[in-house]
Amino acid sequence: MVMKEEIQMGMLPFYNGIIKTTSYFALFPWESDHSLTNGAMRNNISTDLVQVQPIQNQARDHKKQLTEAEPQEGDEEEEEEEEEEEPRCEWNFNLCTVVSSSNVGVPVSDTLGVIEFDPCGHLLATGGIARKIRIYCLDSLLPHGMDVQDTIFLDNTRSCEFYICTPAKLSSLRWKPYTSSRVVGTGDYDGVVTEYDLDRRVPVFERDEHGGRRVWNVDYSHWVPVLGASCSDDGTMQLWDTRCGGDNTCVAIAQPSACRSPVCCVEFEPCDGHLIAVGCADRSAYVYDVRKMLAPVRVLKGHQKTVTYVRFLGEGRIVSAGTDGCLKLWDMEAARVICTYRGHVNSRSFVGLSVWRNGGLMGCGSESNEVFVYDKRWGKPVWVHGFEGVGRVGCEEGWFVSNVCWRQGGEDEDQCTLVAGGSDGVLQVFVGKRKLSSSSSSVGG
Repeated sequence: MVMKEEIQMGMLPFYNGIIKTTSYFALFPWESDHSLTNGAMRNNISTDLVQVQPIQNQARDHKKQLTEAEPQEGDEEEEEEEEEEEPRCEWNFNLCTVVSSSNVGVPVSDTLGVIEFDPCGHLLATGGIARKIRIYCLDSLLPHGMDVQDTIFLDNTRSCEFYICTPAKLSSLRWKPYTSSRVVGTGDYDGVVTEYDLDRRVPVFERDEHGGRRVWNVDYSHWVPVLGASCSDDGTMQLWDTRCGGDNTCVAIAQPSACRSPVCCVEFEPCDGHLIAVGCADRSAYVYDVRKMLAPVRVLKGHQKTVTYVRFLGEGRIVSAGTDGCLKLWDMEAARVICTYRGHVNSRSFVGLSVWRNGGLMGCGSESNEVFVYDKRWGKPVWVHGFEGVGRVGCEEGWFVSNVCWRQGGEDEDQCTLVAGGSDGVLQVFVGKRKLSSSSSSVGG
C-alpha cells in the first residue's frame, strides 16, 4: 500500500493520495429481495446493487483490532425491556403546511428523494426524480409563523422561490458550509457530483470518478471546509478537494467491504469533528478518521439488511437505519447497540432519516405512507402521522414517505420544525411544541 507525501490543508495534516481500505470481517450475503430504491419509483430499481462478488481471501499487510458490536449477554434483554416501556409523547405536532406536487394529475414521478435545510434554517432545498433542485423559503412555507393552528395548502409553482434543472435524477443534496447558503452539492444517478451556485444558478464544480455508478450520498466536512465526500454503487467512499479541478480532486478512497458492496450513505461528524461514517449494503456501518483512512476505527454490525442512513447524534452516539425496518442507536466508543427503534415499515425503499440533536428526536418515513418520530429514550415511536397525497384521486397503493428533515439550530429547545416529502411529490411541514406537562400520552397523529 503506497501513500503519497503528507500535505497541509490549512493547519491540518491530510494525505494527498488514494488509500484503499478493506474490512477485516466476512460479509453477510446480500438480501434476497434486491429491490432497494432511493425513495423512488419501484420500477426504477438499480440492478447495480445486486452485483455482489464472492469474497476473496486477500493477504493483509496491516492488522488492526476493530471493535465489533456483537450481541452480549444481557444486551438483548435490556433492549426488550426498553422497547416494552411505553414512550411518553412530550410534544404536540401540528401539520402547518402542505405543498402540492408539481405533477398533480400528470402520470410522471416526482418523488422527493432528498430534503435539506440550509445551515441557517431559513432555506429549504429538495431534489429527486424530477431532475430539479427546488429552493423554498421557510417564511413562505409558514406565512403565519409558527403559531398557526390550521393547515394551509400551497401550490408548488407559487411557493417555490426558484428551481434549477439538472441533467440527471438526484439521489443526494447538501448545502456547502461557509458559503452563505450560496452553494449546494448534489449526487446523481449517473455517478456525477456537481456543485451549483444558487445566485447564478449554474454548475461551478463537477467530478465524475465513480465510473458512472450511481452516487447515493454526498456530504461536506465542517472541520476541513474544502473537503467533500461521496459514496456510490461502485463500493467506495471517496474524499475530494473542491479546490481542485479535472481528475485531481480525489484525496482518499475507502472501500469498506472486501467484495465492494455498494456504499449507500455517508456523513461527516458535525461541527469540528474529524470522523466520517458510512453505511453499506453488507449490513454494516463503518466509522473512519479522516486523518488516517487506512482502516475504519469502528465497525458497527447489527442490522439484518442494508444500512441506508447514518446520522451523528452527538455525545459519542450515532444512529443508523436499515431496510430491516429498524433504527439503531450506537455507542461509538464501545461499538455496541444502545437501543433499537421499531414501528415504521421499511423493507424496500429509502425512506429518510433525520435527527434533531437539540431535542434528541429522530424522524423517518415509512412504506406505510406515514411519518414517524422517535425519542432516543424509547424504542417505540412517540408520534405517527398518516401522509395523505394532495391532488390525488383516492389512496393509490405504493405511495410512501420518502424523506424527512429536521430544522437544526435555534435557541428554543421547546419548539421544532420537521419537513417530510412523499413519493407522490407532496411536501408537508410540521411544527412541534413541547407540552407544558411531561405526563404520558398516547402515540398518534
